[in-house]
Amino acid sequence: MGAGRHCRLLLLLAAAWGPCFSGAVRSSQRRWPVPYRRFDYRPKTDPYCQARYTFCPTGSAIPVMKEEDVIEVYRLQAPVWEFKYGDLLGHLKIMHDAVGFKSSLTGKNYTMEWYELFQLGNCTFPHLRPGMDAPFWCNQGAACFFEGIDDAHWKENGTLVLVTTISGTMFNEMAKWVKYDNETGIYYETWTVQASPDKQSTVWFDSYECSKFILRTYQKLADLGAVFKKIQTNYTSIILFSGEPIYLGNETSIFGPVGNKTLAAAIRDFYSPFKPHHRVGEFLVDLLKIIDRVILNCQFYLFYNLEYWFLPMKFPYLKIVYEEVPLPIGSKTSFGV
Repeated sequence: MGAGRHCRLLLLLAAAWGPCFSGAVRSSQRRWPVPYRRFDYRPKTDPYCQARYTFCPTGSAIPVMKEEDVIEVYRLQAPVWEFKYGDLLGHLKIMHDAVGFKSSLTGKNYTMEWYELFQLGNCTFPHLRPGMDAPFWCNQGAACFFEGIDDAHWKENGTLVLVTTISGTMFNEMAKWVKYDNETGIYYETWTVQASPDKQSTVWFDSYECSKFILRTYQKLADLGAVFKKIQTNYTSIILFSGEPIYLGNETSIFGPVGNKTLAAAIRDFYSPFKPHHRVGEFLVDLLKIIDRVILNCQFYLFYNLEYWFLPMKFPYLKIVYEEVPLPIGSKTSFGV
């Protein structure tokens, strides 16, 4: 199931290829970026979806802190897959984010993060299963909370730095928010999609991944009265560049009994080269297919909010950025320390 490394490498290599000349019909008036959809509950995962690395293996419930406790909050960041590849992806600024807490009353510390249940590849590209018309997605993400902070993991190639101090009351309020956020925001979205590299360009779709959870957590703490230190904080985004997206429909309208068979075949055909590869020859053939479709023919099919969109791709097609997002500004309230 670990298609992520091959898939991302394919797109990174494809991004180096030449200009695009095709156009596309613009969508009707819509709200941009498309709002991320929240749900009433988290559905059970399908047994077909399997993780190479178990999700949150030492996870525990978030404890209730004493109101008078003083809790240090730490920014945690390290290269993706640092546990296996060290600083390799750190050189590309592909980073994973988390947040740490330390109780002054108990001396215990904790880590909280949000990531894919079944690894990044499964959240980014679907499986094309025999006998199933629609692509099959294993794209849930969730929060993980556990006791302890692995200092070596975060310090060696990344960041472990104090960003604020909160009270036990503020921590407990944050915990209630985490429960809501985790039960309603359930699908991982890898891509940010925008019109151009310009900082003022239109954002068509926002990603929903580990760094966005940390940013939401910091904002919640600021809303509760946390005052953050003045330090620079950067985060990774993987951006696709396209003209105005075209809405295509959902699984039923495209792949159902009265769906659009031509469109259904085109979407399946697009995703086919992003499967895991076991031989170099297969990898190279599929790489050429991706270059042809994404770069030369400017085509990308995006799955977002359980719906499909067509992206008329344009130069520079894809870019990994590591940009500053300032810590939020908060003021002390009745929840303050």
